[in-house]
This record gives sequence, C-alpha cells and structure tokens, in this order.
Amino acid sequence: MKEVLCKSHGKPETLVIEETASPAPGKGEVIITVKACGLNFPDTLIIEGKYQFKPEMPFSPGGEVAGIVKEVGEGVSHLKVGDKVMSGTGWGGFAEEVKAMASNVFPIPPKMDFVTAASSMMTYGTSYHALVNRADLKAGETLLVLGAAGGVGTAAIQIAKNIGATVIAAASSDEKLAYCKSIGADFTINYSKEDLKERGKELTNGKGIDVIYDPVGDKYTEPALRTIAWKGRYLVVGFAAGDIPKIPLNLPLLKGCQIVGVFWGGFFRNEPQKNAENFMAIAKWFAEGKLIPQIHAQYPLEKVAEAMNALTNKEVMGKVVLVP
Repeated sequence: MKEVLCKSHGKPETLVIEETASPAPGKGEVIITVKACGLNFPDTLIIEGKYQFKPEMPFSPGGEVAGIVKEVGEGVSHLKVGDKVMSGTGWGGFAEEVKAMASNVFPIPPKMDFVTAASSMMTYGTSYHALVNRADLKAGETLLVLGAAGGVGTAAIQIAKNIGATVIAAASSDEKLAYCKSIGADFTINYSKEDLKERGKELTNGKGIDVIYDPVGDKYTEPALRTIAWKGRYLVVGFAAGDIPKIPLNLPLLKGCQIVGVFWGGFFRNEPQKNAENFMAIAKWFAEGKLIPQIHAQYPLEKVAEAMNALTNKEVMGKVVLVP
C-alpha cells in the first residue's frame, strides 16, 4: 500500500511516500481501506516530535479517517467487512490502509460522504467532549472561541449553537470572522487589532464570558482568561499559535474559575463507551442537518507537504482533507 512516512522529526517537506506492507488487525482492531483522511494541527506537531504522543519511527501522521472495513480482528462483533466507517486513529491515517481500535470506529451516518466523514471525527469529537463533558456548557451561557475559523473552532461554534449558547468568535482577520458569522457566531473579535479583554467584557456587559475554548494558546491566553466570568470554565485545547502560555494563578483564584484540560485522544482511549455515546449524539445532529462540516480543500497524498503548510500558515478556514 502507499503510505506517507515520517522517518525523522522535521517539517512537512521531510515526509516521504513509500510502498509498505498492509497492516494486520490484532484483537479488538480493524483494518480500514482509507478513502479520505482529515488533516489537523496535531499532525503538524507529531511530525516534529512536539505532540503528546511520539510514535515509533517510521510512522504515518493522520488521526481521523473515513473508509471501508477491509478486515476485522478477534473479538470484533459490531463491525464487518464492507462497512462504511469513520474512525479516530491517533496517527497512521495518511495511507491507503490503516489499523484502528474497533471501539473508536463508527458507521458513517446516512447521506454523509467519505470526505465529510473524514473531516468530522477529531474536530467534532474534540469540541463535543470539550463543551459537553468538560465545560458542561448550558443554554443561555456565553462561549468565546479562539481560533474560531479553524477546524475545531468551526465545530465548537456549531455545537455551542445547538446547545443554545451565545457564541463570540475570535480570529485574526475580518475575512475569517465573516466566515464564522456565516456559520452561526453571534459576535466577533478581531484579536489582531482589538483588545481581547476589553472587547470580551463589552460584549457581555461587564459580566464576563462563561466558557472559553482555546486551541490557540501563546499570547492570547492570558487576555482571554481575564475576560472570564465568575465560576467560568477555561478549556485548554491546544497551542496552535506557538508557545505554551504560563498562567498567573491569582487569576483563577480571583475569578473562582476552572482551567480544564481537553485531550480527546486520551479520552477516546480511556473512556471508549463515553466517546461512543458522544458520537451517537453527534451523528443525530448530522442526520438532522444541525452540523455541517466546513471543508476548506482536498489534496492528494502526494501534496501532503503543501496541505500541511497551508494549515500552519493559517490559510485554512474549516478543514483540509487528504484523499488517497
């Protein structure tokens, strides 16, 4: 099979495409013929050795796929060869075939194509887990989404609107913010030219923001945290802007707020049943037309470096998908 390989940590240009042996399923695993694979920010980190997981070399990046079950391992009864499925994999998805934990493989909802399915697992899985399981976001509360035009950001906007929250989208350009408004955001903050702290307080009439969704980090975290309401919840999702910020601990003390970690990869491995329940709720919203994945572009495997660079250069609104 054809596979994108990381043989040493480095930039996207160091990735190679080679013919490799097809994987074999172990107990509780399945092999999926990949029809599409979502590209996410963690993929750019894992090839540089900067992600929470550091797979043994050589490995293929790619943490979410859609395709057809080719083979099932021992103990797998809810899936069969030929099923159209979507799966979170952690890594290994930038290939024509991938091995996945059967507990994290789900049927593709009716009328959903492979590209749409491959753009849904990590973004909607992360955002649902963050907003529902970790923050317990309620109807009538206010949510601030940093990096709102990206994959997890656009998913968070849609999920929050389905819950009944008011959404403030924050991004680096007016073009991105107009895009966020088009998919449901109520208010916007351009943090390249507006004061994040002051604008956040203005939009909430001084009350502050109930839940903050932060996949960006770096210099944006502290001013965002300063906008939080009493007993608010600050969701630490990632650090797409670069540096991991250091938080003055007097801020959560004074605000009586929580700083909550969100790591979907750890969640689906440690709590597969709860993750499956989440995806049943997500699939229902998809079927009802309440969630619509935002596809920025599709690339063949041979253009993986170009696709990754588009993501890291902040050219992407929504999701990028690789198609073998």
